[in-house]
Amino acid sequence: MKNKIRKVIALLLVLQTLLLGVQAKSRIQQGDSAIEVMIWLINQCFPVLQRAKSLEDEEGKGKK
Repeated sequence: MKNKIRKVIALLLVLQTLLLGVQAKSRIQQGDSAIEVMIWLINQCFPVLQRAKSLEDEEGKGKK
């Protein structure tokens, strides 16, 4: 059961990342500079990366 939950969470994290990319493209088309969008995108990705890292850490502890 835990494995299925982790897979769903991983899928949702991937989906979130893809949607951030779409939103970033939209912001560029609306006139934001590429640097502003890149900074915004990095700030938006930190929570995604932190969650992915915590899942990886949990999986590593489970294997020991």
